[in-house]
Amino acid sequence: MRHILTFLIVVFSFAAYAQQTVGLFFNDSLSFNGYTLVCPVAYETSYLIDNCGEVVNTWQSAYQPGLAGYLLPNGNLLRSAATNNNISFRAGGAAGRVELFDWDGNLIWYYDYSDSVKCSNHDVQALPNGNVLMLAFYDIGENAAIALGKDPAKVDASFWECSIIEVEPTGMGTGNIVWEWHASDHVVQDFDSTKANFGVVGANPRKFNINYPGTLDPDWMHVNGIEYNEALDQILLSSHRFCEVWIIDHSTTTAEAAGSTGGNAGHGGDLLYRWGNPAAYRRGTAADQIFFEQHDARWINDGYPNSGKITVYNNGQGRPDGEYSTIDIFTPPLLVDGNYTINQGQPFGPDSLFYRYTANPPLSFYSRNISGAQALPNGNILVCEGAKGRLFEIGPDDSIVWHYEVPVNGVGPITQGNVAISNNTFQVSRYGYDYPAFLGKNLTPQGPIELNPLASNCSIYVADTTVGTGTLLGFNPNIYPNPTNGSLSVSVPNNEGGTITVTAISGAVISYIELYAGDNNIKLPSVAKGMYLYQIVTTSGKVASGKLIVE
Repeated sequence: MRHILTFLIVVFSFAAYAQQTVGLFFNDSLSFNGYTLVCPVAYETSYLIDNCGEVVNTWQSAYQPGLAGYLLPNGNLLRSAATNNNISFRAGGAAGRVELFDWDGNLIWYYDYSDSVKCSNHDVQALPNGNVLMLAFYDIGENAAIALGKDPAKVDASFWECSIIEVEPTGMGTGNIVWEWHASDHVVQDFDSTKANFGVVGANPRKFNINYPGTLDPDWMHVNGIEYNEALDQILLSSHRFCEVWIIDHSTTTAEAAGSTGGNAGHGGDLLYRWGNPAAYRRGTAADQIFFEQHDARWINDGYPNSGKITVYNNGQGRPDGEYSTIDIFTPPLLVDGNYTINQGQPFGPDSLFYRYTANPPLSFYSRNISGAQALPNGNILVCEGAKGRLFEIGPDDSIVWHYEVPVNGVGPITQGNVAISNNTFQVSRYGYDYPAFLGKNLTPQGPIELNPLASNCSIYVADTTVGTGTLLGFNPNIYPNPTNGSLSVSVPNNEGGTITVTAISGAVISYIELYAGDNNIKLPSVAKGMYLYQIVTTSGKVASGKLIVE
């Protein structure tokens, strides 16, 4: 069934457009409106911006991100932090700490996971029970790696695997590790028949070939992303070195997670699914490789277009036909019991991608590292071209409907007109106006991040659309004060009357009042403090809307 949706639409024009180097470049009527969380890699501040590029909240840490950050439904910010850790090599994405801030920027919890043999890295995930999943590098050491069947010529003093811990917060700086998983418990090798795990690699698609990819790099897997699916109780991982995404079972006990039985799917901590490079488990060749050092694998949420599919930012480093990035979506062959279809001797499906976004020309879109993509509720895709700090949104027919250049480097906000350098951004997420985190919060725009911003007449309008189509009929109303204590003055165009409707974020109508031509003084009913939405419709059909803050 086709649903009619209401979208908030931003239309603007910038003075002296040719001088612009950072910030918001444009926002089309088909963009999904909400608030975007931006955590610049080289700076300690995290920003929440609206679709006009204006800040509505910030969080200040003592550390640069290490690298991900997420806004939780209760309004708290969960982020990984790059502390001074003691691991024996400096791997990209090394973090060392997870931090939790409340909406007002207060640090309410942190947990360190860093010493000479371990270090959290890249990404974190909040679980529904309040626990936190942390990715980590874990050094099993040269001798242990060789005992597992690693080629001694391809291992040095350190051998860093991927591990995952689930931490239960117990107080500031403390936590209990209640579950963990280690990749080295799930390996196969055909190098040395006298060592453990000797077998046929291609006959064991649920295990990792400890001699792949066959380099001396101690960072064996470099897993750069983690996501949790509550309905499946499964974990989705992205491995930069293997050029694959993996799914494992979280329903296991820690003991089961170290073996090959147990859990909802019956495979313990072995892989339930893998995709992107079947040569990694000898069920394909280089010609079958789809992912090239990808990042940010995410399930598409229930209720969204294409729900259940997986999005990936495919960086494209080493792509045979040229180094360019793509946004890829594929459909994992999920069975009702939580397993995934795989035929004897064949790789995991599907045989091809469901969707791929490629820029025109392809080489114009490329980030060799970091980066991400998020499917949005209206079917659009929010993209972070991380190495360039470029954010954009893909709309219908692969059109670009929103474009923003991150205006922050290692010393802070960039002055408008200066070239953006070192504005790298790991990934971003956008949250709709109805996201629970925003209920009762002050979301008054505070201006752009960048210094010396260009003048703009950014306004917010309303249009009723179906997904993939849109119209705009608007005017600039005079409505004040905003924020308000409940009393408002509203002006509509001369010789026109109309109505004003005030709604809660949930869509519930708070007030519906008739307006007359000229100035109108109105009184809202008693409501809780927070953000509301207003819509004015004139007798000639002009429509305007915006945010209304009640204090």
